[in-house]
Amino acid sequence: MNRKEPTMIDLLIDTHLSLERQGPGSTESTEMALGFIKGLSETSQIADLGCGTGEEVITIAKKTKGTITGLDLFPSFIDSFTKRMIQNGLSDRVKGVVGDMTNLPFERNSFDLIWSEGAIDSIGFERGISHWRSFLKNEGYLVVTCPSWLTSEKPEVVKEFWESAGSSLNTVDENIKALVENGYRYIASFTIPDECWTENYFIPRSRSIALLSEKYEENETMKTFIDQNRYETELFSKYSMFYGYVFYIAKAIRTN
Repeated sequence: MNRKEPTMIDLLIDTHLSLERQGPGSTESTEMALGFIKGLSETSQIADLGCGTGEEVITIAKKTKGTITGLDLFPSFIDSFTKRMIQNGLSDRVKGVVGDMTNLPFERNSFDLIWSEGAIDSIGFERGISHWRSFLKNEGYLVVTCPSWLTSEKPEVVKEFWESAGSSLNTVDENIKALVENGYRYIASFTIPDECWTENYFIPRSRSIALLSEKYEENETMKTFIDQNRYETELFSKYSMFYGYVFYIAKAIRTN
C-alpha cells in the first residue's frame, strides 16, 4: 500500500501537535495581559479562540475562577487540549470544542472574556473583532495578539511574506482604531519580547520539523514546508525591529 502523501495542512498539524505553543508567546506575557482584566468571578464565562493544544488556557485557568471554552478548527488539537486539561486537573471547568472562528457556535452576549493568541490574523483583525463583538456581554473583555507593524517603515520583503501567508499587517494605531470603530473601548497594548518567538516557538518548531522530515524524507511537500519555516525564522531574525506580535486589550462598550 502506498503511503499517503502529506498536504501542507497535514504537515502544519503534525509539526505543531507535539508543541506546547502553536505560535509565539509566553506565560509571562499571558499573565501580563491578564493583569488588565478586572471583575472575573466563578460564574464568568471565558472563550479562547484558536486555542491550539491549550498552553495559554492553562495559565488563564490557574489565574481565574471562571468556566473556559477552548475552540479550534482542528480536531487533533482539541483532542490534545482535552488531555492536557485532564492532566492539569482543569477538566471540571475547561472544555474544548471544534469550531470556526468566523462562525462561532455560541450564544450571543455569552462571554465575559474572549481571548485569542496567535490566531486572529488568519481571518483578519477587523473581521475577527467585528464578529466576536456580539458574543461578548456588555463590558466584556477582548484580549488578542496579532502580528503588527511596530514602525512607520514597512520593509517590502516582510509585507510580501505575511500577505503570502494570508495575513496583511496593520500598525498598532490602525488596529486600535479598528477596535474603537467596532464597539470596543481600548484599554492597553504591548509587544511580546523576541524570545517569545525564538526560544518559545521557532526552536521547538524546528526540532519538531526535523523529526517529521525523517518520516517524509525526499518528499517535495516536506521540502517546501521546511523552506517556508526556515525563511520565516530568518526573516524575523533580520527584521524583528519592524514587526512583532502585539497584545491588544479592549472592552465591549455597553449597548443598553
